[in-house]
Amino acid sequence: MEKDILILGIESSCDETAASVVKNGRQVMSNVISSQIDIHTLYGGVVPEIASRKHVERINQVIGQALEDAGVSLDEIDAVSVTYGPGLVGALLVGVGEAKAIAYAAGKPLVGVHHIEGHIAANYLEHPDLEPPFLCLVVSGGHTHLVRVLEYGKFEIIGYTHDDAAGEAFDKVARAIGLGYPGGPKIDKLAKEGNPEAISFPRAKIDGCEYDFSFSGVKSAVLNYLNGCEMKGIEVNRADVAASFQQAVVDVLVGRAIGAAKKLGEKRIAVAGGVASNSALRQAMKQACDEAGIGLCYPSPVYCTDNAAMIASQGYYEYISGTRHGLDLNAVPNLKIGQR
Repeated sequence: MEKDILILGIESSCDETAASVVKNGRQVMSNVISSQIDIHTLYGGVVPEIASRKHVERINQVIGQALEDAGVSLDEIDAVSVTYGPGLVGALLVGVGEAKAIAYAAGKPLVGVHHIEGHIAANYLEHPDLEPPFLCLVVSGGHTHLVRVLEYGKFEIIGYTHDDAAGEAFDKVARAIGLGYPGGPKIDKLAKEGNPEAISFPRAKIDGCEYDFSFSGVKSAVLNYLNGCEMKGIEVNRADVAASFQQAVVDVLVGRAIGAAKKLGEKRIAVAGGVASNSALRQAMKQACDEAGIGLCYPSPVYCTDNAAMIASQGYYEYISGTRHGLDLNAVPNLKIGQR
């Protein structure tokens, strides 16, 4: 019988300080997340310097709690995995520094993990039958990608956003209609009260790039609509704006993913990233996949937003493939997917 492999995962790329212990890349033994949302809400978005300081304050306690919840000691951990990019450089440095210190002190291998590859791996935590190859739609505050997952550590980007990421557009539109931060969950909630066909917002296409995305146009269209209503003295129905904007974004995301899966012969689509928890996106993707005979999976909301279980999962597959990093591992804020 093969020995179980336990990976300690550490995540600090933005405003969540997180640690997790995962067994064999699939079984979550603990998942501790210390969120800073309440703090950054006061400023309408993440303040990098504040995020870094809060990571420093919380990271030791979060890791200790993750080990305690899992019922294991550092001696029983096989490797330490940590997000080293992309993300906020100061925030990343806190996690990377902590992981290097633990790996050195405990004599454990160090495995750096790409944040977006971690989001993709979040699907492994609750879908034991999911194995590469498959197509993954990654939608978050900073990234929107269509990725072919060829192997556990091998990725091919077939589509990406040319400007705003989907989650970024959600945040900006939420701010414009007075919902505040974080925008995604608040628009999702308000949109349920609105008519998604009330306002016609654009669905952008990129000439010659059938699987790429652009969300700056729909964001600008919403801002222009709001300005027009203000100048004309027309009362704005915020629920209709939220619902119509959300529908425009969802139509593009689903259309690109389904189109790519059909053309490439992919039989399964996974969705990952913070926006993967959006209820309208989940519903529309499920309906489209059912109609096309394509399998669909996505993580529970707790594994859609930033967490360390996904980092430990991807860290496991990196570890068993032989990936090791030295104590010179550094934060890479603009790290590209598939880059090693």
